[in-house]
Amino acid sequence: MPTLNWLGKDKIINHANKIPFHVLNHKYNFQAKINSLFENSEINTGNKIIHGDNLIALKSLLPEYAGKIKCVYIDPPYNTGNENWVYNDNVNDPKFKKWLGEVVGKEGEDLTRHDKWLCMMYPRLQLLKQLLSDDGAIFISIDDNEQANLKLICDEIFGANNFVANIAWKRKKELSPDSKNVSIQGEYILCYSKSENLQLASEKLSDEYIRKSYKTPTPEFPLDYWRPVPITVSKGLSGGGYEYTITTPTGKEHTKLWAYPEHSYQDLLKNNRVYFGKDGNAIPQRVMYLSESQGKPTSNYWDNVSSNKEGKKEILNIFGNNVFHTPKPASLIQKILQLASSPDSIILDSFAGSGTTAHAVLNLNKLDGGSRKFILIELEDYADNITAERVKRVMQGYNNVEGTGGSFDFYEVGEAVIINNELNKNLQIEEIYKYIWHAETGENYKKLAGKNYFIGFHNDKAIYFYYNQKKITRLDMRFINKHVSFDGKAKRYIIYADSCALSNEYMTEHNIEFRKIMRDIKAS
Repeated sequence: MPTLNWLGKDKIINHANKIPFHVLNHKYNFQAKINSLFENSEINTGNKIIHGDNLIALKSLLPEYAGKIKCVYIDPPYNTGNENWVYNDNVNDPKFKKWLGEVVGKEGEDLTRHDKWLCMMYPRLQLLKQLLSDDGAIFISIDDNEQANLKLICDEIFGANNFVANIAWKRKKELSPDSKNVSIQGEYILCYSKSENLQLASEKLSDEYIRKSYKTPTPEFPLDYWRPVPITVSKGLSGGGYEYTITTPTGKEHTKLWAYPEHSYQDLLKNNRVYFGKDGNAIPQRVMYLSESQGKPTSNYWDNVSSNKEGKKEILNIFGNNVFHTPKPASLIQKILQLASSPDSIILDSFAGSGTTAHAVLNLNKLDGGSRKFILIELEDYADNITAERVKRVMQGYNNVEGTGGSFDFYEVGEAVIINNELNKNLQIEEIYKYIWHAETGENYKKLAGKNYFIGFHNDKAIYFYYNQKKITRLDMRFINKHVSFDGKAKRYIIYADSCALSNEYMTEHNIEFRKIMRDIKAS
């Protein structure tokens, strides 16, 4: 499989593993039903808007959400070189340049804008893959500036076998008369699955399609709209068919290769599911009713979805002015969610922008009664006054548009779990437990209601974290006798502490594995 190399790749390829976990500080909860804010509320709505670096925020979501996100939609900077956007589109944002200098080093100063963009995207895509469920999918909006590069790094991260489609979206309905050579009307939505378990939903048949493809109920077939489907098989096709003669009601004989054995055809005939044409002489066809249709597969060319102009109209309607450049229309993301989410799915957008993804989630929940949850991450300072504000207005209602209802929690990316090679003493022990549990098991942490220092069972092992913010901890017989029960529930015991006084013989006999807190946490 061809891979893409660029300046800085060697420094960035394992960077996601090196990012320390950070806590997410809860700032407020918004509930549309009572139109009020509750500062420092402990209510967890399941909907999250996070302000902060999306690389750090994605890593911090792993303990709770690894393998649980059904659908990711992202609209990253297209890297056109245009510096006049709020979204700094040529990746020259000061925050990003600072990060790039720290990670890549001095050579980062010589990177082209394409090198920089790839350095920015690669570790973020790695973390998004970890967050996706096995049957999940990621959809990425992009244009010609980075589409080819994005395809290659997604092949590398998600696997070329998990490439689903490169969907062409007609984002602009009109030609631009002042364009040089070619008027650009389209862009792309690149889609990858986490594994081969992905099953996209079929699209609902449009009224236009039904009018063109189905016949109205008739006295002969009165149950529903219906259409005739051929039951012949072309000669020479693998799998063959069934050759026999069918006689029409008018006495005309047709000897063909049929898709069904004769007894199955007779069943269709008995159930009035065979159509012989208007004159009763035609080659028979099976009658399929509209109610039996599962819909149709989506196309990789979307020319009938709202354009960027509709996205701008939505922003104007919500805010009264153009507070965000080139927002996607909510209906575009809603179409993606209809294909790739279930009513109880969690949806993630780590380049949240104006909050269109949350808008689409709320609209779809209102439409089909679903309970989908959204997680939005936005780096820029407008995360509260544009991103979250849009979501509030959509939930509450705006400009004669009825509200969807709902609630969300707003977070800021907080302190790192490890600072200067020490556990952060400002954190609650529960936050550290999340980190240790995920580092040890790779799975989501569930709050423990057990003894002190015991985090939980995983497969055949019991995990303990013997930590005290004020003094050095030592794994010894006093700790074992007080806190560890060899009751047969676990076959192995993983115990973290600052030091260990147990003999090797004792640990071997009782299947105890000692983890030195700082050394082994970082190695997990």
